[in-house]
Amino acid sequence: MPDEQNVDWSKVKQFAGTMMNDLGAAMQGALSYIGDRLGLFKALAEMGAVTSDELAAKTGLNERYLREWLGAMTAARYINFDPATRRFLMPREHAMILADETSPFFMGGFMQMVVPEVGMAPKLLDSFRTGKGIPQSEYPPEVFEAIERGSAPMYRHSLIRKWMPTMPQAVAALEAGGTALDVGCGSGRAVIALATAYPKARVHGYDGHAGSIERARANARAAGVGDRVTFEVVDCTKLPQAQFDFITTFDVIHDSVDPVGLLKSIRGALKPGGTYLMVEVNVSDKLEDNISPMGRMMYSASTLYCMTVSLAHGGAGIGALMGEAKAREMTQQAGFTSFNRLPVKDAFSVLYEIRS
Repeated sequence: MPDEQNVDWSKVKQFAGTMMNDLGAAMQGALSYIGDRLGLFKALAEMGAVTSDELAAKTGLNERYLREWLGAMTAARYINFDPATRRFLMPREHAMILADETSPFFMGGFMQMVVPEVGMAPKLLDSFRTGKGIPQSEYPPEVFEAIERGSAPMYRHSLIRKWMPTMPQAVAALEAGGTALDVGCGSGRAVIALATAYPKARVHGYDGHAGSIERARANARAAGVGDRVTFEVVDCTKLPQAQFDFITTFDVIHDSVDPVGLLKSIRGALKPGGTYLMVEVNVSDKLEDNISPMGRMMYSASTLYCMTVSLAHGGAGIGALMGEAKAREMTQQAGFTSFNRLPVKDAFSVLYEIRS
């Protein structure tokens, strides 16, 4: 314990305020999960100024619980409250983040991710002692649904319109009927976006997680491209040689078991002159550069998922905050000779165009 005579009590009080804010944010995350799962954010966005009784009538939910939930949302400044009318209102700008799944700023997937990932914390107690991890198979299916929703705005708003034009060689290959592969394709959203934008191209998705491949096939059928794409459960460290004009990974390398081996496999799978697009989290590899809300979120997510699923199989356990220097180092180890950071401004993602 510190010597109380040498304690700066103003700093104690300041940090106590920080801690209160963070504990409140953690519990707010649980209530945000409830608001997303029960459609409360969407109902508020649609209804305008509303009382707790009116929200209960609209949603069929219990008014007393809703009143307490609305209090939490008001205290957190997610919604506004008018004491004179006892009505609650969600600003349109907040609705773009909380309720509108077509918005490029929608974060419902991250809200959905909070509870199932935090629920893994008891299992991580043992991982902290042993250094081992938790395999993907032990995570509930909702985690992967949340990952899909969290990444959807990237594929819907950025991949085709903003990112692909920075790689004219890849675009030309796909427009001419070339072959593309998304490694670690998850629920297939990138594959579907590419197949929709480039109807002549042959687009494939490989992933080692069988549940994600099932979701990807269903998503492709729903999008009307089920007959033009293929999804397979594949060990992506053993890809077929010289088959693809364009290969992508989206937030895959940092949580892979053998990242250099995976990159070597990707290099071998490219046709001569092919392009590999690596998309990773837009963070630094230096802790001092990540002291920010983004850094806090990503170190937490990395501990709860990214790092541990790699360590579960004796992997590298790089984690989500690997940064550009590590990406360059590993691609060089894999035999790539061209590494170009694309001129894309994105708060969450950084893009590397890589060639042999």
